[in-house]
Amino acid sequence: MEEDNKEYGWTIKLDWLNILSLLNLDSISQIPEYKRDKAIKRITKFYSPGALMDFEPSYLDNLVVNELKELMKKELLLNARRQEKIEKDLRDKVMPFKRGGIIRIDPRDLKDFKGDPEDMLKYFYKKLLGEDDDDNDDDKDNYKEDNTGYYI
Repeated sequence: MEEDNKEYGWTIKLDWLNILSLLNLDSISQIPEYKRDKAIKRITKFYSPGALMDFEPSYLDNLVVNELKELMKKELLLNARRQEKIEKDLRDKVMPFKRGGIIRIDPRDLKDFKGDPEDMLKYFYKKLLGEDDDDNDDDKDNYKEDNTGYYI
């Protein structure tokens, strides 16, 4: 047991939040535990435990990041694609509003907020992304003018 402490004692210096940010990940659970262990064992094979204890924490973080990048190529690629898709979808939904798009707001929906800005932001977020959007009969009318709400 004490031999493991000497061999892997340098891992105490690791800043996992920094490692996650360098890998563009959100949670430590996105890195499988066996891959974390494998990366640490690989680094321990190349460097002696004494040398690893002498390294700066930022250098150790970079060593672990490089090993995890090698071990997690597929996961990191999928995560990058997912992030790009989310950003593209958001851009596609927000860009029309920069050119004068219209969000229909019913004033009766605003009376329930009672001054809570968080609830109001959630409401506008849902309106902007089109979630929980009620399909009214007004949408089916051939009229281009809708007098049932206010527009911003």
